[in-house]
Amino acid sequence: MKKISWLLSSFCIVCALTICTAFAVKRHAPKILVFCKTAGFHHNSIAAGIVAIQKLGQENNFAVDTTTDSTKFNKKNLKQYDAVVFLSTTGNVLGDEEQAAFEQYIRSGKGYVGVHAATDTEYDWPWYTKLVGAQFKSHPKQQMATFDVLDSTFGATSHLPRVWKRFDELYNFKSPQWQDKDFHILITIDESSYTGGENGSFHPMSWYHSYDGGRAFYTELGHTDESYQDQLYLKHLLGGIKYAMGR
Repeated sequence: MKKISWLLSSFCIVCALTICTAFAVKRHAPKILVFCKTAGFHHNSIAAGIVAIQKLGQENNFAVDTTTDSTKFNKKNLKQYDAVVFLSTTGNVLGDEEQAAFEQYIRSGKGYVGVHAATDTEYDWPWYTKLVGAQFKSHPKQQMATFDVLDSTFGATSHLPRVWKRFDELYNFKSPQWQDKDFHILITIDESSYTGGENGSFHPMSWYHSYDGGRAFYTELGHTDESYQDQLYLKHLLGGIKYAMGR
């Protein structure tokens, strides 16, 4: 009887471990959705961005789906993703029901990443403006500029030089939400290093924050195709994605 009891006990332990392992594998198979619908200006670099993010996923063990179909923003479909990336979206890209589904998604504890023109998106949706952190106002010609890394402890900036010089399209912003206590500014731009800056001595270009139960990261950088071959930028973007995913 003791032997039978021991065998049964061992069998139960093995079964429990198998079930737990299967659950853990299922639970730790992260996936993101890259959304790149444009209802205004269409950035040609979106194509390069998709390829780069897919490669980041392959190298860092997360799956990447991509879409321009706003109907994918429904409760059932969004549930499978740890984060959603708005890759240079422009204009009004979601309908009312889709907006409601995305709000519910963020409130469930999931994440958002805004890249470049994500601030040129959904101007009439106040919730989204608070999520992304600001609205696009204008930009001068593309040029070299100096960026100041304010926080070198965060995953998206820990690898960057304290003073980062790079070429990109440089946004001026309106309706900034930076006064919110939960906002963490990662990078600012030195307006004396280029022409056309309109935000003054404090001009944030990348940030993250907790919002409405979820997480949000934004980087203004990423207009050019070359950005998606720049290892410093790619690690910056990867750090933001990982934060949004809760990793």
